[in-house]
Parts: sequence; C-alpha cells; structure tokens
Amino acid sequence: MRREVLTALNEERAARRPVIVVTDLASGEQRLLRAADIAQDPLADVLAARLQSGKSGPIEIGGRDLFLLVEVPRRRLVVVGAVHIAQAMAPMAKLADLDMVVVDPRSAFATPERFPGIEVIAEWPQDIMPGLGLDEFTAVAVLTHNAQIDDPALVAALEAGCFYVGALGSQKTHGKRRERLRAAGLSDAQLNLIHAPIGLDIGAVSPAEIAISILAEMIVAMRHKPLRSALAA
Repeated sequence: MRREVLTALNEERAARRPVIVVTDLASGEQRLLRAADIAQDPLADVLAARLQSGKSGPIEIGGRDLFLLVEVPRRRLVVVGAVHIAQAMAPMAKLADLDMVVVDPRSAFATPERFPGIEVIAEWPQDIMPGLGLDEFTAVAVLTHNAQIDDPALVAALEAGCFYVGALGSQKTHGKRRERLRAAGLSDAQLNLIHAPIGLDIGAVSPAEIAISILAEMIVAMRHKPLRSALAA
C-alpha cells in the first residue's frame, strides 16, 4: 500500500470514520474513498453495499479485478443503567462482537464484580457521555427508569447521531419522556428516533429475554434491514 494511502487510512481509523481502499489488482492503482465520497463514485452501489456489510474482498467489475479493503469502526454499545437486563446483555454483546460500556452514577450497581470484563463507569451521563466519542457506530440503550439519569443520556445519544437509541418504559412513560425532552430542546424528528418501548415485541418477560429483544432490534438498525411482516404485525 502506498505510504500516502496508508497515512490517510490510519487517520480515518483513528477518527472512527469508515473508509474503503480500492486497489486495481492488475495495475496496482489505489484510491481511498471516504463515506462522503461514495455517492459520487462510479462504483457507488457496490461500495455502499460493502460499507454496510463491513466485508473486504475481491470483486470483478467491467472486466477489472479489484480488491476492496473496507475499514468500518467497531460497533459500540453504551448501556445506561447497571441493571439486571444489562447484566444479561453483557455476554450476548460480546457474542455479537459489540464493545459494551455500562454507565450508571449509582456506584452500588455499577461495579466490576457485576460486569466482569466490561468497562463500567460510575458517573452521571451528562458528565461522561460527551467524552465517550458517541457516533454513528454507537448504540445507546437507556434502562434505569430514572429521568435524571435517562434524559441526559438520550439527549447526548440523539445529538451525536447514534445508529440506535432505545429507552426502557411503557408508552405512557415514553409520552412523558417526550414532553421533557421536547422542553429540553430536542425536535420531534429526533424524538421519533428513540426506540421505545425498547426492544422487539417478542413477548419478552425476563431480563435475559428483554436483553435478547433489545440486541435483536439493535442489529436490525445496524444492518438497516426491514422487519419481516410477521414480526412487524
């Protein structure tokens, strides 16, 4: 790989921005494409699909053999609320290849012993989340049922453009939440991005079942895949 391409690639990696390096296998010609460049590229459809899948590999287009090196930031899951659902979710998130962080100012709950191998931050969301680097490759699940904790976390997630934002609570609870967040300055367009009640409606009851429903809904959002009609009904 040419030095200038490698330098640019490393810069994009450090900034958690997706990028594709296109290499012509016959000539060795290389070009680096940032996400914003793809829509105007002749290979836009192919590149967009590869960026979505995150998979590198060879491809033949118009008689040319190319190799697409796809670099997509690792997906992260920030769970606000060190509750039983979060405990059940932790090993599942690892299986789904998500880097999970738990945020909860209640230090009695936010302990390493309750979340082995998971980063646990016993701080208020409004203090810590701006420094977590929330972005379009981050999901945020808010689970405390405490407006003082949940609301600032939702504001931070929505303002950062996280790919998934979900909040625990009934429709009635979420209606009141929307009123508070609207008063805090969020638009209806932003509020409509919140998945609430959180998780796919699969009849989940136990913490583990609810955790599964949340992760499933998150994966749907991550892959931009519409639900099957049977699930949507």
